[in-house]
Amino acid sequence: MQLATTLFGTRYQFRDIKDLLAKSNEEKSGDQLAGVAAESAAERMAARFVLAEVTLETLRANPAVPYEEDEVTRVIDDAVNEAVYAEIKGMQVGELREWLLADTTTEAMIQRLSNGLTAEMVAAVTKLMSNMDLMLAASKIKVVKHANNTIGLRGTLGSRCQPNNQTDSVEGIRAAVYEGLSYGSGDSVIGINPSDDSLGSVSRLLEMTHEIITRWQIPTQNCLLAHVSTQMEAMRKGAPVGLVFQSLAGSQKGNESFGIDVAMLDEANALAKRYSVVTGPNFMYFETGQGAELSADAHHGADQVVMEARCYGLAKRYDPFQLNTVVGFIGPEYLYDSTQITRAGLEDHFMGKLTGISMGADVCYTNHARSTQNELENLAVLLGAAGVNYIMGIPMGDDSMLSYQSSSFHDAPSLRQLLGLRPLPEFEAWMEDLGLLRDGRLTEKAGDASFFLSR
Repeated sequence: MQLATTLFGTRYQFRDIKDLLAKSNEEKSGDQLAGVAAESAAERMAARFVLAEVTLETLRANPAVPYEEDEVTRVIDDAVNEAVYAEIKGMQVGELREWLLADTTTEAMIQRLSNGLTAEMVAAVTKLMSNMDLMLAASKIKVVKHANNTIGLRGTLGSRCQPNNQTDSVEGIRAAVYEGLSYGSGDSVIGINPSDDSLGSVSRLLEMTHEIITRWQIPTQNCLLAHVSTQMEAMRKGAPVGLVFQSLAGSQKGNESFGIDVAMLDEANALAKRYSVVTGPNFMYFETGQGAELSADAHHGADQVVMEARCYGLAKRYDPFQLNTVVGFIGPEYLYDSTQITRAGLEDHFMGKLTGISMGADVCYTNHARSTQNELENLAVLLGAAGVNYIMGIPMGDDSMLSYQSSSFHDAPSLRQLLGLRPLPEFEAWMEDLGLLRDGRLTEKAGDASFFLSR
């Protein structure tokens, strides 16, 4: 296999498929830190010229981590629909890009083809796309799932109500939940990152959020973003667990750094089907983010986009209700500034949707990154136009427990108004019944958390 080309009189030779994929990637500080990035824009373009002519069959034969060494690789490869793969294996990456963007390519066609793809194929075509290409291709794909309500329908935008608290104060979190609900945040999930991962604290917050959902008959679900093992124990002891959460990595070694493996995730999914208080059939919630594997020295010399695509390939095994990339949360060591954060957000959303995942985004940045609130809002608008399933809702857009900047309770309603979108349908009907929403717009009652204390 000749992985070389001459561009403007300079010969560029790439060591192997992993090297070619890495050199094709848009500039990322994490790839530079890992020593896998292209050394110049010219080398990056040369890599893309070569990558465009690589076949999907070649990519399947060259995963980022060998099949026999990594259970994530095995999960992804074993799930390939061989009949679909046989039809497309001779297609070049450049041809796949053109096919995805063609006006004649329908959503149903893309969803069928995705069953024959591996993560490396998904990552490869992503590297040949501009930001607008990523938005256009992703907008063609709707991934619809159901727990207590329905996420992903065309024309809708969900919002996770994220009422984190530094001390896990039950009453403090309750007040934040009420405020979020009054703005229409929480239709995708009421999801809390606990500061205390103990079974007692997690169970207390599960009980409180379940009580709110039950009392107000809210068509949504709760989730405590504790380690999956804690949630499993909570389910066994009868706590009202809605969605079951876990952060994922794109390699076995990366997942081991999170204290998980495929067997544990399989068990958690089985427990959720038995004990979860949501109706399903989709019970799982995952988070990912470019750079997680490098931070754990578990990237195996692969670039961030490839490892992120492998997270989605693993997640697909569990048919999750939702997954979001925490796109700027890991820090500027991996995504240096707003340009890189924006690119990664659009990449992740497209790759998740192409894989078949109900995909959202935590449009965020840490305080030491070169980004601003305005730039964060720009990405939110781009993702909304691309058809993202949900974003975060955080009091004032400033997470007091995790100390990072994200989207606020106000942002999902603003995007819905700007882009002609609606809340998830069951939740919209609930808001209409309470007088918080009228004809898709918030009413004068919206934003006043005391509404929930007056009844």
